[in-house]
Amino acid sequence: MYYKKAIVAIADGLGDRPNPLLNGLTPLQKASTPNLDKLAAQGICGMVDLLAPGIPVGTDMGHLILFGGDPADYPGRGPIEACGIDMDVQEGDVILRCNLATIDQQGVVIDRRAGRISESAEELAKAITGMKLSDDVTAYFRPATEHRAVLILRGPDLSDKITDSDPKEPHQGKRYLQVTATDNSSSAQKTARLLNEFLAKSHVILDAHPMNLRRKAQGKLAANFILTRGAGNFKKLESTPQRQGFRGCCIAGETTVLGVAKLTGFDIQTDARFTANLETDFALKAEMTLKAIEQNDLVFVHIKATDLAGHDNLPFEKVEAIECYDRMVGAILERLPEHTYFALAADHSTPCEVREHTGEPVPVVIYGQDIRRDHVLTYDEIACAEGSLKRLTGTSFINTIFDYMGYSHKQGS
Repeated sequence: MYYKKAIVAIADGLGDRPNPLLNGLTPLQKASTPNLDKLAAQGICGMVDLLAPGIPVGTDMGHLILFGGDPADYPGRGPIEACGIDMDVQEGDVILRCNLATIDQQGVVIDRRAGRISESAEELAKAITGMKLSDDVTAYFRPATEHRAVLILRGPDLSDKITDSDPKEPHQGKRYLQVTATDNSSSAQKTARLLNEFLAKSHVILDAHPMNLRRKAQGKLAANFILTRGAGNFKKLESTPQRQGFRGCCIAGETTVLGVAKLTGFDIQTDARFTANLETDFALKAEMTLKAIEQNDLVFVHIKATDLAGHDNLPFEKVEAIECYDRMVGAILERLPEHTYFALAADHSTPCEVREHTGEPVPVVIYGQDIRRDHVLTYDEIACAEGSLKRLTGTSFINTIFDYMGYSHKQGS
């Protein structure tokens, strides 16, 4: 069999709804996207429900599916984030995804992301990591991208069967949630109690930390609380590249995506110039993608800015992020190696007015020399619904790419 290569460009949270500030267009319809439209016009298009119609997924689950993983093997957001920042993990650890956040004296969440704190949070982390809790349990805390962080509870008889302290959208403006057990086990009740202990003690330390005192003096929000969610235990997942028989790589700056890529067996490449917002180096991502495809069979390249604009209800900024994505795609397309497919994808929809992930499908394209072209001419949520791929699951979409590459496994004799 003759094997081919593929590049998949993922725009996080790309899908949206008609927006009144954009004259009833979605940000993708409003944006100028000559390169995305070229791929759509010369490729095969469709719409993807990552898991199932009407079921929202997180960035972690969406990418687990796009990277060829089994949704049933989802390990929890905490372990994924820990893997993404190379945090030491041991068997029995309870691992949680965290936000550095701002609360007032009554515990009301003022901002779940502490104003999207962009300065290094290492100072804050040093003040609370290694904290000794009751029952011979230790808490280890490490920052990730911007406001994101990871917390590990390490000690005897712990359980990940606990609730989140993060009220999430749209409940910001209410008190953070006390952590409780989700089953009747003594280990879950113990873990919930210890996590609440950590949250209270760390708040006292963070609120009085010199870095937060400086932020308050400058009129900025203090990163004085840790919101937790996505508790889980580490487990090894099946490697997609090994299972399918190819070499794979992921280029990203977002630690969640890097963590899922590592867990599913892909090599990862990142750079300090890759941020989660519009200041990320799109040109460098394109250059690294073209270099990576020389040594790999499948390369994913990811951008996050589209998702953040959706969460912050900034439709014009989302349009700008899509246009940056288009230019990155154009830089790759201009030098796309022969016998290489180029696909466009997203992990979920994040409509600006909703400010959260929704279950609406996302537009996809697969472009290549031997693709059965359909009649779609533009890349957006409405046009791609008329494409020949129709409406398929995320697993079916990535399996279709594997098949075009020549790496699908024949069923039957």
